[in-house]
Amino acid sequence: MKKMIAAGVVSAFALMAGMMSAQAADAVGLGAGDILVHVRALGAFPDVSGHDDLFEGKGKISNSYVPEVDASYFLTDHIAAEIIAGTTHHQVRDDKAAGALGVGALGSVWLLPPTLTAQYHILAHNAIDPYVGAGLNYSIFYGSKSKAGPGTSIDYKNNVGYALQTGVNYQVSKSVFVNLDVKKIFVKTTASVKAGGATIDTARVNVDPLLVGIGIGFRF
Repeated sequence: MKKMIAAGVVSAFALMAGMMSAQAADAVGLGAGDILVHVRALGAFPDVSGHDDLFEGKGKISNSYVPEVDASYFLTDHIAAEIIAGTTHHQVRDDKAAGALGVGALGSVWLLPPTLTAQYHILAHNAIDPYVGAGLNYSIFYGSKSKAGPGTSIDYKNNVGYALQTGVNYQVSKSVFVNLDVKKIFVKTTASVKAGGATIDTARVNVDPLLVGIGIGFRF
């Protein structure tokens, strides 16, 4: 009887050790069912191309630095879907147009590009988690202010584009990860300068910002 009890105790401890080992393994890295929320400091660096119709000037859009939040859900150990939310504020220049209109800059605008990407995480349940991704964005321009002269306004057309992504998570505790993320978002817009309700100049512009973010991720 004592031998049977001893054997039972040993078996119970072995089972508990195995379960604890499995739980410890599950706590390493990310996998199916995990939700990861990032809070990042984000730099947006537009790569502008295109020109306006009237003055043949090339647009310039300033860099912007903002906080950004995103959330990822791991559909499998290797596949996740991520949605990002962040908005950036930019100064807009067109030296030829601004010079002709007698101003230093054309104005400013806010850009909100909600983006959904599908990610492939190369390593599952690993403290180092590199990934690549691709998806779609819908770029919303709002809050534009014109400096092109009294009674003028600048309107920007919203548009659908696509996005490419790469990055890496590094686990520092069971539920906390540091993150570096780089996205290239392809954004097109048509900007119209209006005076008295009439369009006086139009520009078709590729904004194409590079988004570089660094921050902290929290697993739920």
